[in-house]
Parts: sequence; C-alpha cells; structure tokens
Amino acid sequence: MAEEKKEDLKETVSEEETKDEAEELVEGSVSEDETEDDLEEEVVEDLNEDSEIDRLLKEVDRLKNEYARAYADTENLKKRLMAEAEQTRKYRIQSFAREILPVIDNLERALATDVHESDESFKKGVQMTYDQLIAALKNEGVEVIDCLNKPFDPNLEQAIMQEKKEDMDPGIVIEILQKGYMLKDRILRPAMVKVSE
Repeated sequence: MAEEKKEDLKETVSEEETKDEAEELVEGSVSEDETEDDLEEEVVEDLNEDSEIDRLLKEVDRLKNEYARAYADTENLKKRLMAEAEQTRKYRIQSFAREILPVIDNLERALATDVHESDESFKKGVQMTYDQLIAALKNEGVEVIDCLNKPFDPNLEQAIMQEKKEDMDPGIVIEILQKGYMLKDRILRPAMVKVSE
C-alpha cells in the first residue's frame, strides 16, 4: 500500500508538473503571440515613421527646389534691373541730344555765313557758344560721325545723292550734306551724304 501511495503521489506530481508545463507552454505561446503582435505593431509604427520621414524628406526637397528657383528668379531680376539702370544711365542724354542737333546745325550755318567786320564779335560769341555746346555733348559721349572720303556705310550714313567722280572709287563718301552723330555706340542721327558712283 505504501508503494501504491507513492505511485499515486508520483502520478499526481507528474500530472501537476505536466499541467504546469502545459500552462507554461500556453503562457509561452500567449506571450509569443503577444510578442508577435507587439513586433507587428512596432514594424507598422516603424513603417509609418519611415513613410513619414520619406514624406518629410520629399517636402524638404520640394521646398529646397522652390527656394533655389525663387533665388534664381531674384538674381535674374536683379541683373536685368541693373542692366536696365546701366542702359538708362548710359543713354540718359539721348532724347536731349536728338533735340539739340538742329540747334547745332543752325549754329554751324550761322558760322558759315560771311559777316561784316562790325559783326565779327557777334560771330566770335556764336563760335564760343557752338564750341561749348559741342564740348558738353562730347563729355556725354556724343560724337560726330567721321565719314568724309571713306567707304559708304549704310549703318551710319544715308546716301542722298550719287555723283560720278573720275579720280574716286565707287561707294566713297565725297560730301557730307548733314552731319551725323552717335551717342556712344548708338546712332543719334545718320549722316546725309553724297556718294561717288
């Protein structure tokens, strides 16, 4: 009987151990399931974080691109405005110079006429006025187009007449009928000329 009790006790203990092991296994599998769920949640969170990071990186790239374009547009505008200001400064006298050219023509005509000796001081005053006006225009970059006895250039001159000259090659400016003027590299007025045939 004592042996039967021992065996019953062993069986009971082994049943309890088996139950405990089974419970542990069930708990282990539950904790493994929980761990898998936790891992899945962490992976999903990591994926969400990665997608958020990707989205933010794309947004940063887009904003950098927009900034670079805006900066380039601003620099181009700045350059264009500076060029326009330089052009305005360079040719600021253009309209005034065009309007003053007929006055210069009239002064030249007045100086070309013969005067009596009593009017010589008057002619000298006109000459001084003419010289000052030409000097002021020269300081602003206005120059007379020098074309006499040079080949005809349709960019700078306007041929009004042609004349046959034996001792000249054809296409040479033989007379200036009206002076032409340039403002730096722009033509204010083309020279009106007579050209050899």
